[in-house]
Amino acid sequence: MKAAVFHGPKQPLVIEDVEIDKPLDREVLVRTVASGVCHSDLHFVDGYYTFPAPAVLGHEAAGIVEEVGKAVDYVKPGDHVIACLSVFCGYCDDCMAGHPNRCTNRAATQRRKGDKPRLSLNGQPMRQFADLSTYAEKMLVHENALVKIGNDMPLDRAALIGCGVTTGVGAVLNTARIEPGSTVAVFGCGGVGLAAIQGARIAGARMIIAVDQFESKLALARRLGATHTVDASHTDAVKAIRELASPGQPSEPVVAGLGVSGGVDYSFEAVGLKKLAEDCFDCIKPGGTATIIGMIPVGQKVELDGPKFLTERKIQGTNMGSNRFRIDMLRYIDFYQQGRLNLDDMITRRGKLPDVNEAFRAMKAGEVARTVLMFD
Repeated sequence: MKAAVFHGPKQPLVIEDVEIDKPLDREVLVRTVASGVCHSDLHFVDGYYTFPAPAVLGHEAAGIVEEVGKAVDYVKPGDHVIACLSVFCGYCDDCMAGHPNRCTNRAATQRRKGDKPRLSLNGQPMRQFADLSTYAEKMLVHENALVKIGNDMPLDRAALIGCGVTTGVGAVLNTARIEPGSTVAVFGCGGVGLAAIQGARIAGARMIIAVDQFESKLALARRLGATHTVDASHTDAVKAIRELASPGQPSEPVVAGLGVSGGVDYSFEAVGLKKLAEDCFDCIKPGGTATIIGMIPVGQKVELDGPKFLTERKIQGTNMGSNRFRIDMLRYIDFYQQGRLNLDDMITRRGKLPDVNEAFRAMKAGEVARTVLMFD
């Protein structure tokens, strides 16, 4: 099969012929129909996170089941599925406690040492990214990496649910659990940020402030539910958020070090930058919660003003929107089909597998919310 092969950081992916094995007992062979190009992959291409090469990247996809292992009874050939990197074992402590996205026993869903690799290049084993590797014509995955969906759901839109939508909407609904009528700020209007904005709208936030440095993205954010926007290319975003969320509040702290009293109830960082994570915390009001969604580069530390914790401000992380994906993804499909979740406008461009490097370039340039690669 054709796949986009990662040979190391700061190198373009190369389209090559990759060998894919037959499914073992609990494995499923899926024909890839659509794969979103997510910013998380770019972190590895740019070298901010490391991954052994050669490998096939990609982790946001939907497709059609071609073949199943003899122990698989959840799906059958012909079923439409979304793949999810939150593959779960089903019986570790986190899985049993209702947090399968934090599964601590992913090894149980992978091939054992000595087994033939799922993927190989010129006869040599390859690494499978996120236990998926979606930048390829086919995927060979454990059945617990899939959710079965109806055949009436367009697979290019379904692919977005595989990561970006589940991460962004889930960060709002599952991780932060925002309250109806609350005020929200979202830093970054890429695919994940736009999903977070829509999650806030679905949850009933009364004010949703989108922050970005590209006007085209801010315009899309307004279309998807942002009530206010801040162009961070020439504006102090934290100050602007405070003025929008708490007009008339003092601009200086009443007690030195505690920060001003104004700000939003909830904030979300959807880029992966140290400075934005700090701004995300600084823009919340006393008692507010900042949620960091983005992948801050390895080795970087986020610096926060210690006395502000005396105001019960909180900061937290999230992993894939704290998902139980076989429950959540079907809900998101319902939201889409009911017209409550706009996936159509989140797809800026469609391309083919050889367009993957151009998709990364466009993402870095701020030209797209999401590029989706389509397979024949």
